[in-house]
Amino acid sequence: MLHSICYASYASVKMLSLILALAAMNQLEPQPRSAVTHKKKKKSRRRKRRRRKKKREEEEEEEEEEEEEEEEEEEEEEEEEEEEEEEVCRVQLRAEQGRSMDGQGWQAEKYKEETRGRSKPEKEERKASGDQPPSYTQQAMEEEVKKGKMMRSRVIGVVEASQLMVDNAVYNTIKRNLKKREVLSPAQLLSLSKLPESTSGAVSRAAEIMETSIQTLKQEPSQFFTDALSADLLGTIANLSGCLPFMLPPRCPDTCLANKYRPITGACNNRLPQKLEPWGVRPIWVALKVREVTRHLIQVSNEAVTEDDQYSDFLTAWGQYIDHDIALTPQSTSTAAFWGGADCQLTCENQNPCFPIQLPSNSSGTTACLPFYRSSAACGTGDQGALFGNLSAANPRQQMNCLTSFLDASTVYGSSPGTEKQLRNWSSSAGLLRVNTRHRDSGRTYLPFASVACAPEPGAPRTTRTPCFLAGDGRASEVPALAAVHTLWLREHNRLAATFKAINAHWIAETSYQEARKVVGALHQIITMRDYIPKILGPDAFRQYVGPYEGYDPTVNPTVSNVFSTAAFRFGHAAVHPLVRRLDTDFQDHSDLPRLQLHDVFFRPWRLIQEGGLDPIVRGLLARSAKLQVQEQLMNEELTEKLFVLSNAGTLDLASLNLQRGRDHGLPGYNEWREFCGLSRLETPAELSRAITNQTVINKIMELYKHADNIDVWMGGLAETFLPGARTGPLFACIIGKQMKALRDGDRFWWENSHVFTDAQRQELEKHSLSRVICDNTGLTRVPVDAFRTGKFPQDFESCEDIPSMNLEAWREMLPQDDKCIFPDKVDNGNFVHCEESGKLVLVYSCLHGYKLQGQEQVTCTQNGWDSEPPVCKDVNECADLTHPPCHPSAKCKNTKGSFQCVCTDPYVLGEDEKTCIGQLRSLHLQQTWQAIKKNMSSE
Repeated sequence: MLHSICYASYASVKMLSLILALAAMNQLEPQPRSAVTHKKKKKSRRRKRRRRKKKREEEEEEEEEEEEEEEEEEEEEEEEEEEEEEEVCRVQLRAEQGRSMDGQGWQAEKYKEETRGRSKPEKEERKASGDQPPSYTQQAMEEEVKKGKMMRSRVIGVVEASQLMVDNAVYNTIKRNLKKREVLSPAQLLSLSKLPESTSGAVSRAAEIMETSIQTLKQEPSQFFTDALSADLLGTIANLSGCLPFMLPPRCPDTCLANKYRPITGACNNRLPQKLEPWGVRPIWVALKVREVTRHLIQVSNEAVTEDDQYSDFLTAWGQYIDHDIALTPQSTSTAAFWGGADCQLTCENQNPCFPIQLPSNSSGTTACLPFYRSSAACGTGDQGALFGNLSAANPRQQMNCLTSFLDASTVYGSSPGTEKQLRNWSSSAGLLRVNTRHRDSGRTYLPFASVACAPEPGAPRTTRTPCFLAGDGRASEVPALAAVHTLWLREHNRLAATFKAINAHWIAETSYQEARKVVGALHQIITMRDYIPKILGPDAFRQYVGPYEGYDPTVNPTVSNVFSTAAFRFGHAAVHPLVRRLDTDFQDHSDLPRLQLHDVFFRPWRLIQEGGLDPIVRGLLARSAKLQVQEQLMNEELTEKLFVLSNAGTLDLASLNLQRGRDHGLPGYNEWREFCGLSRLETPAELSRAITNQTVINKIMELYKHADNIDVWMGGLAETFLPGARTGPLFACIIGKQMKALRDGDRFWWENSHVFTDAQRQELEKHSLSRVICDNTGLTRVPVDAFRTGKFPQDFESCEDIPSMNLEAWREMLPQDDKCIFPDKVDNGNFVHCEESGKLVLVYSCLHGYKLQGQEQVTCTQNGWDSEPPVCKDVNECADLTHPPCHPSAKCKNTKGSFQCVCTDPYVLGEDEKTCIGQLRSLHLQQTWQAIKKNMSSE
């Protein structure tokens, strides 16, 4: 800017000098009178021209100044980025300095070096005066101490550099996403649905910092690396990276409610050490490109699919839904490479966390790869495994499960306190969940909206776009069937909670909420284990791997295994139908709602809201068949060629994603898992024919993989012939069966465990079914008895009046009486619930939302009355929370009693979320849109 100003001043001075020179020349020669007059006019015209020219120049200068200001802003942004890069460089420089110092080494004979060159008399004189070289032990100790300090300094430098590297990549990812404002690619859609929530995101970030740090240290000379991985320094790395808190056992509350209601995080379920199963993995890499496997072995056209003559589309939908209840492996917190910052959506190089799917050389299209992000590592595994004493395959790189692993309806309630807080209706006295305030489905509720925008409606302006749905799991908007099942359970919770409150008027909102949550979780367990899993495994495999319930076993590890979530339970992708069928009240194709191809519904919740609501989708799931998994018809092209397609922004391939994810997680091959399950290894084509009856498929497998030991476990398990009465082959039946038994037997809150429900309540729960849930929460009046079996309408459908239901009177509660302890009054802004512990009456206090407990949470009835005074509820100042501020940075937070308020300054107003300040014009547009929607709803 300074250079430009100086240049302008120089030009002005030069022009002025020229003008003065011309004026002087005119004054030197005397002129005639007429010539002088003409000269004056000529000068006047020149002055006018000069003024006009000067005005133009001033306008041009103003434009130049505006451009310069814009350039200055861009330069400032670049300077900020350069400063960040310089900071990384400075930290790396400090680390390099640490390395160079260590490279010089500490000389063991330092004393000899100092005395080298001295004469013998000098040495003897110094020896006589007491100038003795230190003893070997003392010298070694001093050197070890110095070396240890240097190593510690080196490790700290490496961790600091790694932290800046990871955070810089995450920052660039966020910045890139904010700039785009619109969802532009299928990879972004997939990325949004796999992003971890805040708690899991913190774990992912910590693990990535720790992994990057140890990878850097592994590049050191071997002697230094061995020393650097001492227990003390590893503890330092774990602590500085942020991994250490997540590697420690959770602190478990010791209250009677902790035994009555499942914690939202799933922590503290088992109170005894677990017997760990050998679910460990080791990396296996094959030269075969996963896209080649898709094209030659898996893909089939939409028209060539075979329909299942036994099971409905609801079987497939439930499998996907329940998978989302027990497993979510978060991808890296960054979509840019940690080293170099390359955008993973653009690069075809393997640069952590970028792990692109390489396309065959003969592929059509302009790109050489499909984007893919590695899953986040779990703290303390893989290279970090040195924390457990080794870096060997005994503790390989593992991935994190964001969810609780248990069958606990986390799809409805979330797996963290933060998500649960977002989902609850805190103003409800009955413990209800939040619902959509903008749209209704013939008087029934929809899921609330999330802040994330989903795929746009054609032609809709960005301000009126339908956001994604908000549910306990972030993938609720992937397809209409999944959104429909989520919506059913939202409605079921609110139905149960309202009924419980009506039956037990003395219950506080928290009790109604927790009891409804407990019942919904039990129904998820019943429908899955009683109605779904036996159809998948077949009767023989179910008896072999699952068997009858024999009670809770605290030594069983219920954690979801890597091979289950990454391979075996993805068998359901081969049962996804390429069409979405929407039916009318007679269960026929809807005249106003034609069939849709699957790629036309990905992440499009507006179709559910604007095109008929829930009922047509549910009818289609009940009365239309699932796709049958046939060995030469594994996955239709809607999933392999059009996954999450958005206009011309490219697509993804689900089959290749599954195979690549298995390689990312380092899953052993097909034969190793068969051996794990006690099944024979299959080496030759003849041996493979014992598990895969289609010879054409066997020939293609051997042609591609060259040897059976190279077969990816997901590919091999998917190609196996079904067991009798099953929808999986022997390998997947083993892995799924073992996992389901572990989920059941290792769950202290499993519905059949004696302390969870009363005998009367268990009898009522057994009556319930998915068909009953549909009857209670939709407009359907006729349903099949078993929602998973396909049938024809009307002969295979029953009236909802004949579908068994629970009698919720089994949950009526009589307040216990104790002469020694009279029930105290409620505390201000809070209340208590009662339970029993070791035969004693216990009161557990809680505060209303926006207040925190001060005092003892639990009081117990003793011979002398209550053992403690009731606590009090104090107002929480939400505005003081700098970690998770309640308002957007654009708004100012104002604390109120039991709550807070976000305030905007003129000319801005609060947006729909009541947390973000937006311009008045946009607000007016949104209000007009909302008024139009309400007008249309009232006219209907």
